[in-house]
Amino acid sequence: MRTIDLRGRKLSPADMLAAVPRATQARAEALETAARIVEDVRTEGEAALRAQAEKFDRVTGHEIRVPASHIQDAVAALAPEVRAALEEAIRRVRLGSAAQVPETRVTQIGDGALITQRWQPVNRVGVYIPGGKAPLASSVVMNAVPAQVAGVQHIALASPPQHTEDGRIHPTILGAAGLLGITEVYAIGGAGAIGAFAYGVEDLGLDPVDVLSGPGNNYVASAKRAVAGVVGTDSEAGATEILVVADRTANARLIAADLVSQAEHDEQASAVLVTDDESLAERVVTEVARLAASTKHAERVGVSLAGEQSAIVLVDDRAMATAFSNAYAPEHLELHIEDAPEAASAFTSAGAIFVGDQTPVSLGDYMAGSNHVLPTGGQARYAPGLGAYTFLRPQQIISYDHAALAAVREGVVALANTEVLPGHGEAIEARFQADAGGTTTL
Repeated sequence: MRTIDLRGRKLSPADMLAAVPRATQARAEALETAARIVEDVRTEGEAALRAQAEKFDRVTGHEIRVPASHIQDAVAALAPEVRAALEEAIRRVRLGSAAQVPETRVTQIGDGALITQRWQPVNRVGVYIPGGKAPLASSVVMNAVPAQVAGVQHIALASPPQHTEDGRIHPTILGAAGLLGITEVYAIGGAGAIGAFAYGVEDLGLDPVDVLSGPGNNYVASAKRAVAGVVGTDSEAGATEILVVADRTANARLIAADLVSQAEHDEQASAVLVTDDESLAERVVTEVARLAASTKHAERVGVSLAGEQSAIVLVDDRAMATAFSNAYAPEHLELHIEDAPEAASAFTSAGAIFVGDQTPVSLGDYMAGSNHVLPTGGQARYAPGLGAYTFLRPQQIISYDHAALAAVREGVVALANTEVLPGHGEAIEARFQADAGGTTTL
């Protein structure tokens, strides 16, 4: 990993971002291809999906709509320890998601004037689960459980067909879907799945969804952009990223382990350490080199850590470390600092914050009860991670009686007239004129 020394410099947020740029080239190259794939699915339906499966997944003749028996088989085949882990993750994420559902509130604006604020779930959700470098069974839990907690009635799931499984979805992903009671499952991969959810595929009985969610590669993220406005989407998740803020009290071995754990996701993954302790930085470099060489995905990890998106950043003090983190707005932020619980409130822009050296990102990936679908690429400055609220629509229900309307009659008419929209005022006045039967409602 390269080391960037920012000490002794007065930097703007833009300067800090320029010091450790994200990997963006692959995303830019994917946009045109993903849009074309989505359009093919929109116009050609099942035929396009089969052609894409043959080209990208090396699968032909498979059952795109997964039979119920395949789901049942996958659940039965789950190893006992995996099933127990999935069931516990489901339990924990249900608890964490329940806190994200706002209560209905009624506000009395005046006598006879009420506004009810309620949160309505969408009717239908499409969940995409990748099955390439890592079969993310945990993402089934992270996407489906919040939708269920929100009250979504219909959840469809798609994941790539696997040529090693005779065209079936990865069995652990399918088993997780079965544990959650999801019965509408499709063996569709990548951008094609996003297009299928957005536009529907009549031949498969796949109806369009209202909201789609789920992680994926650059093509999946780009496909979400292509269907924006047609369907609601979660964030355009890019390659994973971790930023660790650490001081002299931190354990270099634990920091190195956490940096490597995220780097194994993808060659474009970002792993960043920000510290004001040069000695710690040197120890982390040594530990990262040792762990990266011996891990299972050493080649992938090596590419990620050597990329310009990964670095050790030396800063003057805690204030500068905080400013850097807030400008960078990482997907995952770990605080390995002396007073982490108290200091956490100063870190305002992060997808999720992991406080203390006993709360690694990998805990959040599986068992913390939080959601691991989080904004990347700096989107944490303005966007949340996935939650029950992703699948909810706030609605206001307005109820005024005649007296309450009379109390604001003149004000509405005055504003309507000043905006040169007299019909608005006339609609109010109509309530105070004699009705067709001659009864006066003044």
